[in-house]
Amino acid sequence: MFRERLEQAAQAVQAHFDHVLAQRKDLPVVRAMAHATNGGKRLRGFLVMETARLHGIDRAAAIWPATAIEALHAYSLVHDDLPCMDDDDLRRGQPAVHRKWDEATAVLAGDALQSLAFEMVTAPEAGPGEVRAKLARTLAIAAGAQGMVLGQALDIAAETADQPLTLDEITALQQGKTGALIAWSALAGPRMAGDDTAPLAAYATALGLAFQIADDVLDVEGDAGTVGKATGKDAQAGKATFVSLLGLGGAKSRAADLVQSACDALDVYGDEAETLREAARFVIARKS
Repeated sequence: MFRERLEQAAQAVQAHFDHVLAQRKDLPVVRAMAHATNGGKRLRGFLVMETARLHGIDRAAAIWPATAIEALHAYSLVHDDLPCMDDDDLRRGQPAVHRKWDEATAVLAGDALQSLAFEMVTAPEAGPGEVRAKLARTLAIAAGAQGMVLGQALDIAAETADQPLTLDEITALQQGKTGALIAWSALAGPRMAGDDTAPLAAYATALGLAFQIADDVLDVEGDAGTVGKATGKDAQAGKATFVSLLGLGGAKSRAADLVQSACDALDVYGDEAETLREAARFVIARKS
């Protein structure tokens, strides 16, 4: 069921991107935006759609924040690939935006995707005004200097630090860099419904950290052709990761424990949340 719903969410998000960008597709920067938003697992969009379903929110409303979070995630990847950041040539098996076009286009495409995310999350179709305001405010917090951007800044600072990061410091870093947007996605459903966010907040915290540990494992065990981006860069840079601190086996064991914690947090939803449990298991079994 998870694979089916993940694919359905991916197709719905792609169709929504195609619809939203179609009116402006003649502009080079919009073609770059379309390139940046094409493909990927769409896990964040899936989490929005699935938690919305779990809380009785119509798909026609949920597709707006689902596509919004994928736009914001894509912006972060476009900027992360730039030479001044991670300097990657590949993304999702395709040339990074700054390689297919140029650095200026990549910066502008990323900026426009961030703006597009807030345009979509505040669209009237996404729900009543108070719901849209809550989604927009929490997305701004998750994306900015209290969330993803903070995590990215800490990651950059760690590259030139005198001492490698400790396990607690890496955990805090990744809760911003990777976990903040995953958490926002998982909390979209209860926020749209005005329900308790605590169970899904616990789920998302464990899920986001497991996802990042799996990324660290893939950087060691994966190959660029399957992963869709360069691998082995962390070790080459001497970067502290969950694998370097815990060992490969220890990192995998920690990720498995986190997945169990994520699944346990969903007990309040019973069998209705089984697809979300499958999603948690997927994040550490994936090959890309």
